[in-house]
Amino acid sequence: MAKQDLNDRVALVAGATRGAGRQIAVQLGAAGATVYVTGRSTRGQRSEMDRPETIEETAELVTRAGGTGIAVAVDHLVPDQVERLVRRIDDEHGRLDVLVNDIWGGDPLATWHKPVWEQSLEKGFRLLRLAVDTHIVTSHYAMPLLIRRPGGLAIEMGDGTTAYNEVNYRLSVFYDLAKISVNRLAFAWSQELAPHGGTAVALTPGWLRSEMMLDTFGVTEENWRDATAKDPHFAISESPAYVGRAVAALAADPDRARWNGRSVSSGELAQVYGFTDLDGSRPDAWRYLVDVQDPGKPADVTGYR
Repeated sequence: MAKQDLNDRVALVAGATRGAGRQIAVQLGAAGATVYVTGRSTRGQRSEMDRPETIEETAELVTRAGGTGIAVAVDHLVPDQVERLVRRIDDEHGRLDVLVNDIWGGDPLATWHKPVWEQSLEKGFRLLRLAVDTHIVTSHYAMPLLIRRPGGLAIEMGDGTTAYNEVNYRLSVFYDLAKISVNRLAFAWSQELAPHGGTAVALTPGWLRSEMMLDTFGVTEENWRDATAKDPHFAISESPAYVGRAVAALAADPDRARWNGRSVSSGELAQVYGFTDLDGSRPDAWRYLVDVQDPGKPADVTGYR
């Protein structure tokens, strides 16, 4: 595919410390965008995630890729902090072209395979606040700037397409609600942005080789295939750069409004826009889940990447 050109665009990737958010910011930067990257993990203080990745590192990666990375420490549950962030973007650039709501941070709070009466309400409601309230707070303050010019793009990052999540329980009531809600928010934004020439999309990666996932399997991005010895279906996994390239492709598409209100995956968009993962493949994880993994078939990614 042709190299994306986002040299005149300003993006906010909310929740860009690690995982999908980090590489979304980097790939937007690789296309030349100015990218504000936010999160709670800084070189001076870790968030409750207690991970080593920082927003300063993400901003440096954006700049190294060819864009301009700007790190801003923000707790997206605190309205005053989000309002100050958007005011700063307005003061410095007077525009916002791309808003990516990737705030999450719920992994340490998730409890799997247990009914609601065996779960902690405190942790469950905290997970929902981190996953849903943060996205609403950020949109409340950022969207007036996003709609100042026609063509603004809002992306809600989740786990699972609307079609998949509607018929599959995501192993925990709180996680299930969080991921369904994020997709529904994208639909709501699509209705609110369309009259202003804006577009909203719900986007999901497949089985993401995030820093945390690689650590869980005890592998690196270089030798990730070794993890298939533990779980053969990991062969369908994708790097965070893949969904980052999906966002860059959407942002550069002058006809992006055709996706308004849609729920799509990185694998689906790769077939349309022609981008690949870092290894040159095009994994289609959600189709693989439905056709191979969920029915209990042996792992075989032939025809799926």
